[in-house]
Amino acid sequence: MEIIPGRGVDLVKIGDPRAQVEERVGQPYHGPGGDRAVYATAPTLVITYAADDTVELVEIAHHGGIDDAEARYDGVRLTHRLLDDVVAELHAKGYTSTPSSIGHDFHVGFAVWSMHSLSAGDLDPAASEDDERAVAEGVSVAPYAYFDEG
Repeated sequence: MEIIPGRGVDLVKIGDPRAQVEERVGQPYHGPGGDRAVYATAPTLVITYAADDTVELVEIAHHGGIDDAEARYDGVRLTHRLLDDVVAELHAKGYTSTPSSIGHDFHVGFAVWSMHSLSAGDLDPAASEDDERAVAEGVSVAPYAYFDEG
């Protein structure tokens, strides 16, 4: 699934009303009516709604390494890879970022992050049990100001 920095993805964009999102992707299987809703898409979309019921943040979860279902941007696979590799590849393409407590916030309008539910050994069979390399487990898409505020 290709992201659109600062905007979302083809199915869901920042500012879309909840009713339109649910027309396109169906009802959420978790969090219906709440500020965060999880949708049964491939990959899974987690949408955060603002108080006016419009999309504020689009999150894309990794999809277990199924290549065509992982989040992508500008030819770079963003999820289900070692986080440092993703960041290095994006930096090599000229994208700049700010480190965060869970990953990197890219100035063009997205963040790549790890909650450490996967380990390096899940991707690299040669990794030792104490390998601390983070796995990029998800991408959050919003204007950079969203990440910079908090």
